[in-house]
Order: sequence, then structure tokens, then C-alpha cells
Amino acid sequence: MKLLLAALAFVILTPVVCGLLAGFDRIITAKMQGRYGPPLLQPFFDVLKLFEKENLMVNQFYHSFYLICYLVFMVASGILFFTGQDLLLVIFAFTLADIFLVLAAYSTNSPFSFIGAERELLLMMSAEPMLLIAAVGLFMATKSFKVGSIASVADLNTILLLPGVFIGLLFILTIKLRKSPFDLSTSHHAHQEIVKGVTTEFAGPSLALVEIAHWYETAIMLGIIYLFFAGNPVIAVSVVLVAYFVEILIDNTFARFKWELTLKSSWAVTFIFGGLNLIVLFIIEKVKI
Repeated sequence: MKLLLAALAFVILTPVVCGLLAGFDRIITAKMQGRYGPPLLQPFFDVLKLFEKENLMVNQFYHSFYLICYLVFMVASGILFFTGQDLLLVIFAFTLADIFLVLAAYSTNSPFSFIGAERELLLMMSAEPMLLIAAVGLFMATKSFKVGSIASVADLNTILLLPGVFIGLLFILTIKLRKSPFDLSTSHHAHQEIVKGVTTEFAGPSLALVEIAHWYETAIMLGIIYLFFAGNPVIAVSVVLVAYFVEILIDNTFARFKWELTLKSSWAVTFIFGGLNLIVLFIIEKVKI
């Protein structure tokens, strides 16, 4: 019963909380750019307006099918995470959701959509290794892949054992939140480009579903950040909010990278910080034995 309530809470509350977070993002971004900015509830107004528009699709079956699968698997990965299930399974479902988004973009005949899909695949190649390293690092620090078990034993020692993994995770957080300098496939702000990359052929309700799926994606990524400090909820929430603010600051400070630099920099951070951290942790465990 508890798991069912946790799943329902995630499904219902995530769009509300992350929609407000997106509104906060827009307000802070506007202040950084010297603008007045939209109201806090603007993301909700945008989504509701999209649902009122006609749902135009280039490929009626595949486009809608892949899009629905994208949303379903994104929600499923969040349910698995927030009900305390296996972290590796969460990451696999999370990755599968992104694959369906790419397939939806490929199912159209738009060259802009094709380019966006290819860029999205590059971003997946850039971010997924670090997510797997984070899961392995948390397992080595807590002796469990279960999110619930990790959250129950995570304390100050967890972040002390995994500083490199945490830094790498913060680095790829920029990719997963689709912010500069890594918003190659699409952007949630108008300052990047008129053509929307992977979402070029989405319109009306379809585009609204993409935005809602992104809110669930944001919740999952911030949840993984929270996991490192789960033993102290106050500190954990504070770190999550600070990390999100830093992402907004980065988004408004850096210009977009080319795909080559994005791939090289993310892999460098992944294997230097994350990989070396795992090696050091492995050596520490061997010395204890």
C-alpha cells in the first residue's frame, strides 16, 4: 500500500513541483538577463495552451506511439526510483525513455528533426556512462543497488567516499536538464535557436507531453542528487536547490558547445572524476580487507 501511495504521489505531485521549479527557472533567468520575466505559473499556462491546440503529426502512428512510450517509460523510471527499487533498473528505464524520444524524432521526414535526434543520441552517449558510474559508486559505498536501502544508510560518509562521482553527476546534470552549454538537441529557452531540434515536429498536445515528460526527468535527476545526502533531508533539499540554481547560472553564462567538445568534456569528467573515484574506493575496500 505504501508503494502504491508513493507511486501515486510521484505521478501527481511531480508535474506540480517541477512545473513551479520551471517557473522559478524562468524568473531567475529573466533577472539574470535584465528582463522582468514571466509569472511563476507560466509553464502551466503554456502546457494548458498547447493542449488546446490541434495535434498535428507527420506520422500519425509511429510519432504518437513513440511519444507515448517516451512519457510512459519516463514516468515508470520515476516510479521505480521514488518507490525505492533497483537503481540500475531505474537508469535502464530512464535511458529507454530517451531512446523512444529519439525514435519519435526519426519517424518524421524533417531534416531538423533528424539532426536533433542525432544530437540527442550524442548527449545520451555523453551522459549515460556517468549515470552508471554513479550507480556503481553508490553500491560500493552503501552495499546496495536498492534506492530505498541507499537512502536509509546514506550519510556524510557517502559524499566523502564519492566526491568525484558527485562532481561528475553534477556535470552531466546540465546535459539532462537540457541547458547550455549542452543543449544541443533542443532548448527550453528561446535564446538558443528558432528550430527546436528533436522537438521540431511536435505541436500542440504532443509538445505538451514532451514538456511534462521533461518535468518527470528533472525530478529523477534531482532525486539522484538528493540520494547522496538522503540521511539528512534538510541538507539534501538544500543541496538540490543550490545545484539547480547553479545550473540556471551556467545556462545563462556559457554559449553552446560543439558536439565534439560536449562528448570529449563529458567523457573526460566521467572517467577522470568518476572512474578514479571508483578505483580509489576499490583500493580502500581492499586495504580494509
